[in-house]
Amino acid sequence: METNSTVDFMLNRKSIRKYKAEAPSDDILEAIVRAGQQAPFAFQTCSLILCRNIKKHPFKAPWMFTVCVDSHKFELIMAKRGWKMVINNLAYLLLAFQDAAYAAENMVIAAESFGLGSCYLGQAPYVADKIAEEYNLPPRVFPLVQLIMGYPAENPPPRPRFPLDYFLFEDKYSQASNEQIEAAMQVMDEGYKSQDYYKAINYMIPLEGVKEEKYDFETYSWTEHISRKLGLWLEDPQQILEQMKKRGFEIPV
Repeated sequence: METNSTVDFMLNRKSIRKYKAEAPSDDILEAIVRAGQQAPFAFQTCSLILCRNIKKHPFKAPWMFTVCVDSHKFELIMAKRGWKMVINNLAYLLLAFQDAAYAAENMVIAAESFGLGSCYLGQAPYVADKIAEEYNLPPRVFPLVQLIMGYPAENPPPRPRFPLDYFLFEDKYSQASNEQIEAAMQVMDEGYKSQDYYKAINYMIPLEGVKEEKYDFETYSWTEHISRKLGLWLEDPQQILEQMKKRGFEIPV
């Protein structure tokens, strides 16, 4: 595989959960934010809230960005043009989520190039009303993800990924064979086990009486962990729909 310095940054990227107290400079901040702005977009429907209060941040990171889908600011522009928003919220959000996600990923890559680490915090949509209150978000602004950032105080290995033949299909979608499925599971599970990932954080998702627990930290790994997330959590969409509605994005079901 051919590589270069940019690809190396991307291939070696990992989530950082321990940070030095030193805050990067404002010049680095500006470069990272500008890199985020330069990501591909549909409507530039993204805004950032920066918090520097290290005491409030997970893992004591110097910076925390709240990456928001922001319809509000472009609706102000539309009003100047004599237009009102008529696109349905679902269609709008599908594009707006892409805008915000692309910007956040560009920021992560830019941060890596300056020697910074980062970690996404994915719970933001489920507590959108609380984040909105904390940061005084106007209606039609929805926090998609939070992103902490700073100089790493740890150097964990990159986490494993699926084999390419379980990820890349050419010309048409290919149904995986049983051998490919098992190989993909083995790559992920053995990779996490070799790093003692779940043992180190001392966490297994409890089965809540649905099944008998048959795993310990020697056998529990990534595919079981993710299966439990998808097989146990958030069966009812009302929680996230209610959060969207509170932020001005009602989606009829």
